[in-house]
Amino acid sequence: MSKNLVIVESPAKAKTIEGYLGKDFIVKSSFGHIRDLPEKEIGVDVLNNFEPKYEVSADKVKVINELKKLAKGAEVWLATDDDREGEAISWHLKESLGLPDNTKRIVFREITKKAILNAITVPRTIDVDLVDAQQARRILDRLVGFELSPVLWSKIRSADRGSLSAGRVQSVAVRVIVEREREIEAFNSKATYKVVAQFAVDGNKVLNAEAPKNFEDETGAMEFLKKCLGADFNIKNLEVKPGKKSPAAPFTTSTLQQEASRKLGFSVLQTMTVAQKLYEAGKITYMRTDSTNLSQDAIGMAVAQIESAYGKNYVETRVYKTKSETAQEAHEAIRPTDFGSQTHEGDRNEGRLYDLIWKRAIASQMADAKIERTVATISISSTPQELVATGEVIKFDGFLKVYMEGNDEEDEENKGMLPPLNIGQLLPLNYLKATERYSKPAARYTEASLVKKLEELGIGRPSTYAPTISTIIKRQYVVKEDRQGKERNITELTLQNNAITQKVLLENYGTEKQKLFPTQIGSIVNDFLVANFDEVLDFKFTANVESEFDNIANGKTNWKTMIKDFYGSFHAKIEEVKSDKTASSITTRELGIHPENGKKVSVKLGKFGPYAQIGDAADEDKPTFVSLRAGQMMDSVTLAEALSLFDKPKLPREVGIIDGKPVIVGASKFGTYIKFDEKFFNLNKSEDPYEITIERALELMDAQAKANPPIGEFEGKEITAGKGRFGPFIKHDSKYYNIPRSVENVDLEKAIELINAKRATESNKYLVEYPENPMVKVLNGKYGPYISIGKRNIKIPKTTDAATLTLDDCLKLAEL
Repeated sequence: MSKNLVIVESPAKAKTIEGYLGKDFIVKSSFGHIRDLPEKEIGVDVLNNFEPKYEVSADKVKVINELKKLAKGAEVWLATDDDREGEAISWHLKESLGLPDNTKRIVFREITKKAILNAITVPRTIDVDLVDAQQARRILDRLVGFELSPVLWSKIRSADRGSLSAGRVQSVAVRVIVEREREIEAFNSKATYKVVAQFAVDGNKVLNAEAPKNFEDETGAMEFLKKCLGADFNIKNLEVKPGKKSPAAPFTTSTLQQEASRKLGFSVLQTMTVAQKLYEAGKITYMRTDSTNLSQDAIGMAVAQIESAYGKNYVETRVYKTKSETAQEAHEAIRPTDFGSQTHEGDRNEGRLYDLIWKRAIASQMADAKIERTVATISISSTPQELVATGEVIKFDGFLKVYMEGNDEEDEENKGMLPPLNIGQLLPLNYLKATERYSKPAARYTEASLVKKLEELGIGRPSTYAPTISTIIKRQYVVKEDRQGKERNITELTLQNNAITQKVLLENYGTEKQKLFPTQIGSIVNDFLVANFDEVLDFKFTANVESEFDNIANGKTNWKTMIKDFYGSFHAKIEEVKSDKTASSITTRELGIHPENGKKVSVKLGKFGPYAQIGDAADEDKPTFVSLRAGQMMDSVTLAEALSLFDKPKLPREVGIIDGKPVIVGASKFGTYIKFDEKFFNLNKSEDPYEITIERALELMDAQAKANPPIGEFEGKEITAGKGRFGPFIKHDSKYYNIPRSVENVDLEKAIELINAKRATESNKYLVEYPENPMVKVLNGKYGPYISIGKRNIKIPKTTDAATLTLDDCLKLAEL
């Protein structure tokens, strides 16, 4: 038996650490949390000072028993992560394994030999204040979720009630998204005219300039262009200003998630999953942190690497102070454990994320980039109005040699270097254009920009962002998707060759890529919670709760007192809303009266989504229904828009004929689709099935066919791949075969292997088939052979050989 047992959370971490500690240590994993509040009950005794009722997870009983055996006669070292969650795991391990209070607890922020050996020399005991802070979060969230969710089930009756839930942070995140969507819907876009000019310089170079302000309307823009007919354009003034750009701080959890989204296209969850693997492999420091601080050792390593690779003039050491008041500066930002290791071999995504972390950390200790900004003012001989050209040139690249921070602004323009210019220089005009431009509302959130917003509001902590976003998407309160833009006409006026022309252009606008949209049920749940539990969803209140958790972690507040102060008024509000009989109307909105038949027109939320209804159950005739179109929301649809839905052709509908075969657009409970030649093509939610033309159907089918080309042929028929609601699959001869998660790439050989494996399983399932009556079969089931007749299953006695049953035998057993 080993003298020392070190317990960590993950097997990968255990393997790395065991290699550093030597033969006197055995390192084992708890595989994450080992106990928690029970799933199917509240698990908090509100009458007994909020005492929690913890239980060991069923899948962790074996782990605990093994750890208990190993702990006998050994010195136990608890080495879980250095944060509140990790401290709580250590405490739960101590309690479950029956360890003494003085059990050694060691912490480290990177998995390197030096860090591990240093931690072993300075053990401490479990920090009860950190444990209490984690307990307070877990218990408060459990109280909110378990008491609020049943209220939703009772008040929002038309929805799929089992999927409804509320949460202290998740509901606030949904509120942020819903409010942004309504801000966008209420936005009145205003058209102005932007004027740009292009001049010839030295024959083969061009100078681009623009008017400092847009013109309010077409009339103003046209008047300006007319004034410029036959005018001379000269350089009136040149202003050269030295400037600089400074590097961004090393990554925190939030900024890593944002930058990985912008530059790598990672979701928040994917970023954290990949970062976890890098941390456990000893490549980076701990990935859950809100500190931008680097240790002196880290700065020293960075400086050595910069001097070696780029020279001393590229070094400029910096100490970054985190903006967050609650950040723990003793912790470090996310950085490489070895700055000399520029790349990470192995998994492609791990390598890409490591490259991003390495560059950001190195750049943070590099010199400013020195820039020269030039502003050229251009005079017009026929009017006092002027044009401006701007450009910049990098005089010393500094940190830009390694890294440039991304930007969420989609329209950011990169200003290039201006050609050589002189004051008084005459500029021959190539063209002057005034183009109609529309103002834009605030952008919808991406996962990364939502994290940024929550962080700005003080809501959540590094460990909560990824699970919060995953939860609201899983609950279908929010969808993350692409949406096609719309088309509109814009006017462009052009002055060229001393003549003005006007033309109308077609502009595509509003295209969305991987944005977060509230669903109908998400909006309804949000409105209900805001109306009845505004305090819980208040941004400041939620941020203050986070501060209370920090006070508990610092030993300033008792966690049970904090919970008690919250729960009294919260529970009283729950009881008040429960007794309110009017709240259940939240899933219905009356729009008005039908102008022809005088019946009531309303919109409602049903199990399969929102729909419009003419009439009600009390009428002599049955009400008529039609689903709302994609993107239509109950709170904004008008009476006219609802009535127009009833004029639409019913689905499925034929949109055209190709090669003598119909192209059909239809709908099912799993979504809308196009069907052609016995093949189905799923439609994006942004596509309106009533508006799709044969041309659009061909575009969509072609795009999906190119995205999922046939894998090959087997038995004279194509094998294709796709992704459905149950995951990826291959299709052959009208049959579907699931692709296991362990299989990453499916080529023809692998596809045939999957098909044959499924066929073998199916052939084993059928013991006897009867061609004279295909409805009757003898099958092998989980609990033994049985007879299947239609929808009936008949158990076969154990004394009977199922394989020898005749059709008459089966029918007799069915009669018995």
